[in-house]
Amino acid sequence: MSWITHPYIRPGTLESRAYQLSIAMRALDGNTMVVLPTGLGKTAIALIVAASRLYNEKGKVLMLAPTKPLVEQHYRFFSKFLLIDGKEPECALFTGESPPDERREAYSRATIIFATPQVIKNDLLSGAYTLADVTLLIVDECHRAVGNYAYVFIASVYRESARSPLILAMTASPGGQEVKVEEVCHNLGIEIVETRTELDSDVAPYIHEREIQVIEVDLPLSLKAAVDDLNDLLEKRIMILRELGFDLPKRQQLSMKSLNALNAAIQERIQARDAAGYTAASIYAELMKLRHAVSLAESQGSRVLALYVHRLFAEGSSAGGSKAAARLVKDPVFIRLLERCMSWDKELHPKLEILASVTAEQLAKYPESRIIIFATFRDMVQQIVEYLAKRGIEAERFVGQATKDSDRGLSQKKQIDALRRFREGEFRVLVATSVGEEGLDVPSTDMVIFYEAVPSEIRSIQRKGRTGRSGSGRIVVLVTKGTSDETYRWVSQSRERAMISGIRMLGSRMEGKA
Repeated sequence: MSWITHPYIRPGTLESRAYQLSIAMRALDGNTMVVLPTGLGKTAIALIVAASRLYNEKGKVLMLAPTKPLVEQHYRFFSKFLLIDGKEPECALFTGESPPDERREAYSRATIIFATPQVIKNDLLSGAYTLADVTLLIVDECHRAVGNYAYVFIASVYRESARSPLILAMTASPGGQEVKVEEVCHNLGIEIVETRTELDSDVAPYIHEREIQVIEVDLPLSLKAAVDDLNDLLEKRIMILRELGFDLPKRQQLSMKSLNALNAAIQERIQARDAAGYTAASIYAELMKLRHAVSLAESQGSRVLALYVHRLFAEGSSAGGSKAAARLVKDPVFIRLLERCMSWDKELHPKLEILASVTAEQLAKYPESRIIIFATFRDMVQQIVEYLAKRGIEAERFVGQATKDSDRGLSQKKQIDALRRFREGEFRVLVATSVGEEGLDVPSTDMVIFYEAVPSEIRSIQRKGRTGRSGSGRIVVLVTKGTSDETYRWVSQSRERAMISGIRMLGSRMEGKA
């Protein structure tokens, strides 16, 4: 193994990888977006660019990341490798917990500032400091730089006020929609796009083998009967909307695209003060609740479905509940569905047992393994943790901060602590919602299990990047046959391919303009 040699990087600490050096050198030529799969070292590229700018330009470096755990992770990484004039650089860590006066003082002293974007935006608006001396702005998870997100404001202020501005934007997955990627590039003033995949010749030597295994399971008859009830309810609502004059495809072809078009048509009617628009809006709300219930039955299981159906019943039965829920819970088919749910005394979906078996098998074969299980819904995360505990497997949940119903969220402090203990091997299995997808450093993860396929190419790439970083890895995807699980699996794959192709074309177009 060879090491990076640079006056501002600790000797013999940072591995030298040709593709990282190549991207870093290119990023010094202009505002650059780096698109690199999770696990291939975007932060190392940021460090090399930061060291080079500080060596040649002096000034400050400002590194932004969307969450406190990510910010702290970058802070630790830079502190470990940077050495300026033989000394550790003055680093500052800004999150919402830092008092404004302390931030102002720390900013004036620091060479490198690591921060969440909202804090920096607030400080700029209050005039606490300017970005005039910032010689490099690093924007992590830059696919968020759309709409009113704070990245957009900060990048605009920075490009106008810095004496020697340079932006380095980083993401594993900017998204498959070319319009959105172009919006990100426009908002950040991107001139260069540097992208690599695991198949590129300069990346391939650093890739560990990753086995992807899809395990298909059958939907049990009891859950099929529940889905039939839900589809009956859906058909009724679709018929009502058609009678109100709205054009809808058959239930089987009811995609999110067609539902978004329906919502837009409903909003047009409401704008025109058409009474049918208000009725349709309420029916549309029922439609969305029912589709969600179908997805839970097919991909999650009986317990999560039963919890959701009971919540709908509670909402529809209460004085403050929505009209949509109130109408739904009076439907005889819904009452039948509720009775079905009440008769279930155990989990009916086979995914949970398969998940436990796969996890137990991995730990028996490789006791030092670290495994991440991704599930979309918090109810499922809790159920997985409890089920694994019954099988003698210690697991911890990893969810966002928000507290929902009786389900308490994890503060960012607890998230950071859970990751530390997982990294240090205090427990072997982490069960996470999407909060575990974005950029967090979980090294040496040997296995990632998708409890369900996800339709988003961004989330799929981020999840898969959690394994195979420092050794061979295994990815297991649980798919219920003949359901949205299968659809999402293929959608995600095609979107990944389209995204990679689109990014390369965008990069080529930018080079052509240069």
